[in-house]
Amino acid sequence: MSITTALSSALSGLTVTSRGVENTANNIANALTEGFARRELEVSARAYGGEGQGVRVVGVDRIIDMTLVGDRRLADATTGDRNTRSAFYATVAKVVGDTAEGSLLSRITDLSAALASAASRPESTVRLQDVLDKAQALASGLNAASDAVLTARRDADASIADQVDQLNAGLERVRDLNLRITRLRVTGRDSSALEDERQRVVDSMATIVPLREIERENGQIALFTTGGAALLDGRVADIGFTPTPGLVSASSSLGGLTMNGRPIGVPGDPGLMDGGSLSAAFAVRDTLAPNEQQRLDMLAQDLIERFTAADSSLSAGDAGLFTDDGLAFDAANTRGLAGRISVNGSVDPEQGGALRYLRDGLQSPGGSTGDGTLFNAMSAALDRRVVYSPADIEGSFSFAGLATEIVSSLSSSLLSADREASFASARRDELQVLVLGDGVDTDKELEQLLLLERAYAANAKVVTACDALLQYLLEM
Repeated sequence: MSITTALSSALSGLTVTSRGVENTANNIANALTEGFARRELEVSARAYGGEGQGVRVVGVDRIIDMTLVGDRRLADATTGDRNTRSAFYATVAKVVGDTAEGSLLSRITDLSAALASAASRPESTVRLQDVLDKAQALASGLNAASDAVLTARRDADASIADQVDQLNAGLERVRDLNLRITRLRVTGRDSSALEDERQRVVDSMATIVPLREIERENGQIALFTTGGAALLDGRVADIGFTPTPGLVSASSSLGGLTMNGRPIGVPGDPGLMDGGSLSAAFAVRDTLAPNEQQRLDMLAQDLIERFTAADSSLSAGDAGLFTDDGLAFDAANTRGLAGRISVNGSVDPEQGGALRYLRDGLQSPGGSTGDGTLFNAMSAALDRRVVYSPADIEGSFSFAGLATEIVSSLSSSLLSADREASFASARRDELQVLVLGDGVDTDKELEQLLLLERAYAANAKVVTACDALLQYLLEM
């Protein structure tokens, strides 16, 4: 090997070592950067004419286990799904309550106590007013619970629109990054920074829908949902959704999801988007909230029918103590009844009514001020066991028993949703820890820096030696 060859090898060593220091410094600087993949220089021996001529940088490798990342993304989607469901049940349960003051069950107990008190002193205006107040409080509690369910449906509808916008924007961003990465790759430049950015964009979409990433040529990727929908494979899918600003009642018709102009089912068959926060929002809007609304409506209907049957002064078609927004109950119009139930204005002095109708009967011309018969009948109506056989509530219940069954069902759903959300979150965190295991270890990077420092000094020493040899030659 000639002196010039030795000098060339040493200079290549200095160049590669400098790149190594640059790479290590970059790793350390981004040790806490979300989505940053640790870099390693790929080097190989440089040879010309079959002889060694130093070292060269082949490329920069991103050290990341994409299998783990893929599993973590699926866990992200599951966590998004479970958290959305849990948040819905928590919102409704907060309004419905359990047995605490202000809950539906406590309002039912208060009304029962007020009726018993009024039956013992039916001539007392104070006790009549207490019955009115407790009846209005119970109706207001049902209204508030129904409003909470309707608000959850509205929020879910708006959330679907937001998530679809995020998904479309993210897919366009990934497509753009694919093109930029390809341009860098074909010109031999490092595309690691853009690949990090692309990974962060895909991660942000993984909570919305469960994604599978497939590698394509020249560093590009394709994205599919686990249900088989091609979101990005050269061409970006157009996800469409029209929100329903007119979602003002439980019976409002709602928009669906489309892909490239064709409707797709979410969730369920074909389930192309099933499994993330997007499908969970559809589940809240189209299944979970309507189910809770149906139970509340059933409770409101039961309340109306019990008190109507207790008042013997009423004729067919007359409104009882509890009404459908001031009108008699119509069995053909039960959807959203819990949001419309109210106390008959005939018994409310503030609406031009009179408290005596609570005691005498809504259609009674008058009666004895000391007659508590109707209050006893109302109490008996609340305690009477009625047989129910809907899909999820079956048995014989008093009014308080039916309410307890509905509240218990809601609490059970909340506990189950919380448990599933906690499990999904724990699994996601464990996978994230495994993903971060390939991340930057600053201690190892500093050790590498010391090795690079020594290598640089050694190559510099070779350059110094070659310089001295050349000086000898020049002095001859």
